[in-house]
Amino acid sequence: MTNRSVALRRRAVKFAAIATAALLAAACGSNSGTGSDSAGAGEVGMVHYFSDEGGSKAMAKVLSICQAQSGQTIKNSPAEQEAFKDAILVQLAGSNPPDLFSYWAGAKTQYLVDQNRLAPLDDMWAKNGLDEAIPGSLTQAAATYNGKRYLVPIGYHYVGMFYNPEVMAKAGVTAPPKTWDELLAAADKLKAAGVTPFALGSKNRWPAQFWFDYLLLRTAGPDYRAQLMAGKAKYTDPQVAKAFELWKQLFDKKYFNDDPNGYDWTDAGDMVSSGKAAMTLMGTWISGYWDGNGVKAGERYDFFPFPEVAPGVPQAALGPVDGFAVAAGAGNPAGAEKVLACLASPEAQQAVALTQGALAPNPKADLSSQNEVMHRAAEEVGKAPVFAFNYDLATTPEMSDAGLNALARFVNDPAEAASVLAEAQSTADGVFSGS
Repeated sequence: MTNRSVALRRRAVKFAAIATAALLAAACGSNSGTGSDSAGAGEVGMVHYFSDEGGSKAMAKVLSICQAQSGQTIKNSPAEQEAFKDAILVQLAGSNPPDLFSYWAGAKTQYLVDQNRLAPLDDMWAKNGLDEAIPGSLTQAAATYNGKRYLVPIGYHYVGMFYNPEVMAKAGVTAPPKTWDELLAAADKLKAAGVTPFALGSKNRWPAQFWFDYLLLRTAGPDYRAQLMAGKAKYTDPQVAKAFELWKQLFDKKYFNDDPNGYDWTDAGDMVSSGKAAMTLMGTWISGYWDGNGVKAGERYDFFPFPEVAPGVPQAALGPVDGFAVAAGAGNPAGAEKVLACLASPEAQQAVALTQGALAPNPKADLSSQNEVMHRAAEEVGKAPVFAFNYDLATTPEMSDAGLNALARFVNDPAEAASVLAEAQSTADGVFSGS
């Protein structure tokens, strides 16, 4: 493992330790003594990862709405996203879990269900008519595990290629690339014009995953990728090597900014909005970030779907679904379910979508004021034959952590692709040995 990878891992562990202490302290403060007597007092302990600027603004609005709707006092405990991933597992395994917490749909939620860490929500779902609030397809994909409902989706995102139209036009790129060859041709023109084609800020590891996700989805296809995520295919397979080879070609041609692991995703967004770079592969939350900075949608930024790479492969859409769940053993499950019902409401989901640059699961949420880029992103999701969860949500927590480390190592030195994949498979052999 490179020194950079070791440093990244140590930093993640340090953040996890800090966040674990903070979350455990918050839980003790909110749930201590929350048996049947204190449940009547209506305090619900909530921990979540919406801690950045956009997330904090969204949750401030949501908390105001849901305290009024539910009649509960919500004890709000945000945590930094990367640290949250480890900290919440520690907290849920302890004797004093939170009442309510945010989580990502997909393999991460499945893992908690299999560990008996979540309370089933079927009765609450039926009582509050959530079949009318959450589309059936999203309920099946994001809320249902082992035949029961465990997660209430509050927002979802679409990952696309966000770009600066003025920079592209000046370089002679007059139409969004639809194929891999067109994307490479556009990158050549941009580089010749003195512009970095692709901005990447993978300081926190996860932004790099979208390149791997789409290159694998667009070449090997969604079915193969699902097999890899479940440990039924190997990181040393030629399909995975092909995706990494295509990605490596972009690094070899100097299409990315220098030292991506030294920058955050917002730094990459700033490179694009300022004209230093032309494109960044990111989720629709970047729309919320840019809108908040006065970068106007449709004029100073736009997006296009990740191009076709291998003809005939289903053009999957990619992104995360955020939701909230009730912990098994929560001190105030009745209060938590009242807050959950509000989180599924049009009002709460509108607040999340408009503030964060998200798409709302509830079809009654009024998003008419959302910008044209977000409306077109929703259309792309609607017409995609497959909606796939991004890498760290599509595989188990143990594998996703090791996989993100592997991606960070590759970004740091693309020549190490073969050893990176061999190391990832070694981890996968241990993680999935019981599958």
